[in-house]
Amino acid sequence: MAVLHVKENEFQKEVLESEKPVLLDFFATWCGPCKMLGQVLEELDKEQEDFRIVKVDIDENPDLAARWQVSSVPSLFFIKDGEVKDSAVGFFPKPRLLQKMTEAVS
Repeated sequence: MAVLHVKENEFQKEVLESEKPVLLDFFATWCGPCKMLGQVLEELDKEQEDFRIVKVDIDENPDLAARWQVSSVPSLFFIKDGEVKDSAVGFFPKPRLLQKMTEAVS
């Protein structure tokens, strides 16, 4: 499964109603740490099938970013059964992301 980029009209279905846990990344194309994290997320997505990785561009979806109170990017949310189990801001290496996702959804 590939990293999924969603817009506001798809968010409910693809994130909150997902059968799998979701690692949600609010990002911006101009953000250096977001680009580094994006590469890590692509690698992680290829290596695991236990959860979905979903990205939301804050510049294309400002209302959604505001609703989720995103004030810094990258902002990560770890979601299971439509509920936020954990969140984090900034770049994380792949082992730490995997650990946080595993802790959040177990």
